[in-house]
Amino acid sequence: MSSERQQPSVAFAWYDEAQWLCLTGVVPDRSELDDTYEQWEHSALKAMRALEARGYMAERIFVDVQALCKWCQERNLPVNGAARSEYVATLLRQKQRAGA
Repeated sequence: MSSERQQPSVAFAWYDEAQWLCLTGVVPDRSELDDTYEQWEHSALKAMRALEARGYMAERIFVDVQALCKWCQERNLPVNGAARSEYVATLLRQKQRAGA
């Protein structure tokens, strides 16, 4: 067993501009999102740096909005912030299991 402590990972939803624009068209909480992709990206990078400064590894999880919508529909969930967070955490766990 290694004596090194591994940094805890935090799943961080990441969108390219096209996916972010798709997201803004399907979410019920649009007013909670930044007005533009550039604003969102700036805020996301700032939040990631803050997490990393606190000792977390902020791991970008690229989100395909169509897959997110399907996942939410299968679970009868709205595509809101809570569901998006749960989805991204699920993707991180899958990624970690695949890499283990």
